[in-house]
Amino acid sequence: MTDLATDLLNGSRRALARALTVIENERSEAPALLTALYPHTGRAWVIGVTGAPGTGKSSLVNAMAAAYRKTGKTVAIVAVDPTSPFTGGAILGDRIRMRDLSGDAGVFIRSMATRGSLGGLARTTRDAVRALDAAGFDIILIETVGAGQSEVDIARAAQTTLVVEAPGLGDDVQAIKAGILEIADVLVVNKADRPGADNTVRALRAMLELGHPTNSGRMVNHHGQMMQTPAQMDEKAEFATAQFTASHHGEEAGAEVWLPPVIRTIATRDAKTENDGIGDLLAQIEAHRLYLSDGERLRQREHDRIDIELRDRLAHTLMKNLLNEVSSEYYESVISQIQARTLDPHSAVRAILSAR
Repeated sequence: MTDLATDLLNGSRRALARALTVIENERSEAPALLTALYPHTGRAWVIGVTGAPGTGKSSLVNAMAAAYRKTGKTVAIVAVDPTSPFTGGAILGDRIRMRDLSGDAGVFIRSMATRGSLGGLARTTRDAVRALDAAGFDIILIETVGAGQSEVDIARAAQTTLVVEAPGLGDDVQAIKAGILEIADVLVVNKADRPGADNTVRALRAMLELGHPTNSGRMVNHHGQMMQTPAQMDEKAEFATAQFTASHHGEEAGAEVWLPPVIRTIATRDAKTENDGIGDLLAQIEAHRLYLSDGERLRQREHDRIDIELRDRLAHTLMKNLLNEVSSEYYESVISQIQARTLDPHSAVRAILSAR
């Protein structure tokens, strides 16, 4: 693994591909490889792209990568595809929509299957991102599976999260219900050349006003915290920051809070307009990066991400170790007792823990 890590750090794309395979398959060599790579991470900017199926996430990622390449930045793409719950297989087809990027040495595309993991990502996505970071890419784009309201793991893996919507998908009510929109750093209305784009933009802005009201002195629930805002938002502005009188994410009172902008994009290759919105989107991503880089925001966000990841890894490892210590016969007998209604699930958990 030392030689593989060295080759990866020296720029070998073959070594990078092999390393990602080791990580994704969770081979026994993976921990040693990640240990060797970890000191070389922390330089890339990680952008998550999520949203409902059919919103054009793959096309948007393709357009963003092309735009970043024009600025001279290297780009890695992790495209996560769903795994069939029936066959266990996955069609890793996102790169089909990204064939415009083929042959570009500054772009690396990796498809990953969820393998039953919920939350929109594969369990090893974060480790794969670290390998790409160590390989020296400037921008890492993570495209999730078509995510629902509870599939928000991308916010724990990315520094800037894009939530993509599209007109004509009946998402007005979903926007009001919020759910996945609460994780957005930037809201993107893709396929903005279609009828209904204005209605979608208005629905998203209405949702933002519910979460970030402009009335002076009004208490609001912002990411689970009650706070008061005297700020006024310009209705014509694409985005704004607000001064909150209560502490937010560990910041001092009066600190600015990022309000997600709503950006229109047309990501298809056959778009006949130069004003496709991709440049505006990249500008807002950069604005968000600068916002996080001001003060301790980025450090605090990374602290929170590491905290959540450690808890996830501990829960997974403890569960795996626990099941390894309990015989399959005893475990099956507990299931039979629950099925026979002679044992309830709560008591079964205590019985399994005491049987270790």
